[in-house]
Amino acid sequence: MGWFEDLALLSRRDRWRLGILVAILVVLLIAATTYFFHPGAPRSITLASGDANGVYHRYAQRYIQHLAREGVTVHERMTQGAVENLKLLLDPKSGVDVAFIQGGLADPPRTDGLVMIASIYYEPLWIFYRDPKTLVQIKDLHGKRIAVGAVGSGTRALALRLLEANGVVDHNGIGRDVTDIVPIGGPAAVQALRSGEIGAVLLVGGADAPAIQQALRDPVIKLMSLDRADAYTRRFPFISKLRLPAGTIDLAINVPDHDIDMVGTKAMLVTREGFHPALTNLILNAARDINGEQGYFEAAGEFPDIAKVDLTVSSDADEHKRFGPSLLYRYLPFWLAAILERAIIVLVPLAVIAVPAINLLPQVVRWRIRSRIFKRYAELNALQYEVATTKGAAPIDEWLRKLGRIEQAADEVQTPASFASEAYTLREHIALVRRAVLAKAESARTAAT
Repeated sequence: MGWFEDLALLSRRDRWRLGILVAILVVLLIAATTYFFHPGAPRSITLASGDANGVYHRYAQRYIQHLAREGVTVHERMTQGAVENLKLLLDPKSGVDVAFIQGGLADPPRTDGLVMIASIYYEPLWIFYRDPKTLVQIKDLHGKRIAVGAVGSGTRALALRLLEANGVVDHNGIGRDVTDIVPIGGPAAVQALRSGEIGAVLLVGGADAPAIQQALRDPVIKLMSLDRADAYTRRFPFISKLRLPAGTIDLAINVPDHDIDMVGTKAMLVTREGFHPALTNLILNAARDINGEQGYFEAAGEFPDIAKVDLTVSSDADEHKRFGPSLLYRYLPFWLAAILERAIIVLVPLAVIAVPAINLLPQVVRWRIRSRIFKRYAELNALQYEVATTKGAAPIDEWLRKLGRIEQAADEVQTPASFASEAYTLREHIALVRRAVLAKAESARTAAT
């Protein structure tokens, strides 16, 4: 007889009790799973990028298109740049989930709650200047009017940090002596340099940015090659040494006309701790397609990279980089993989409890049935002892009534075939006690006559 048939032998009240117990266990398991594991992956995120003319905005458009193919809607929040993006991520009420951040902006412990999903490309520092002499050190800019980018931009943050390290500005970003800091960047800064309004401009961005291309091809503007580039990588862990070989920008007219040693940092995709791992995997897959190609400074396949820049690396990104995406996300659409992943997270622990519980259920049912039989045995043994030890006048009628109740209760116990022997033995025991009672009654009548 199967355990379904065993279950049917329980009383209605016992079945209700068992059902309530199972329901409570299932609810507790699902609640614990929801608490300790990530909830389902959201289908919409907000990405902080940059201004309309910047590279962050151009990359944001590509990420929007890529993730849309996977069923995830990306809302772009255009900003002034990396500094503003960092502030948005530090504010949990900003609504921003992911942002482009430039290396060098980390400020522990204020930024300890942020994690890097991946670095995605180099952001070289271009130092353009006008001077009869060839300048080879940042400290040579002392005394000039220097454009360092708009307030809130990543360019300004990096430029002021390096200018301060070279004694050109103080710790407040104010030029020393006759040095003047001008808060403009991009095409406006290059135009001011061409017209002689400023003596130098520091730009951070890709070589294909219009402002940088314009400056590289202008014969009156020089690009500084740093003769102490290696020193910056020792002083600032988030800085990389970069080299722009002669002719890289334009072979026909040989731009630049000699090898240029530069420094730069890396652009990163950053989020908060607790960002859903499925979305981390999806963004990394997108980054591999969008940022994995060879560039002016990047080797093919060099990015996306999870080597630490200045923020803690996401553990989910590290796992994805080392082991690759899970089989679900590798072969299924994101939305379907997310549903199946959630189902597995809930169902596997449920199965771990349910399978032993199902195997244990027949034992519980049998124990319940056996306990009913044993209860009748306890009553019957007590009655048998009373019959055997009573002297003198015996309450025959009371004993027979007790036997009748025990026998009726035994008949009401539905027993499966596996308990037939216990039920049969109980009835034989009842008959044995009845014979003893009747024998007592017969002895009493004989004595009376």
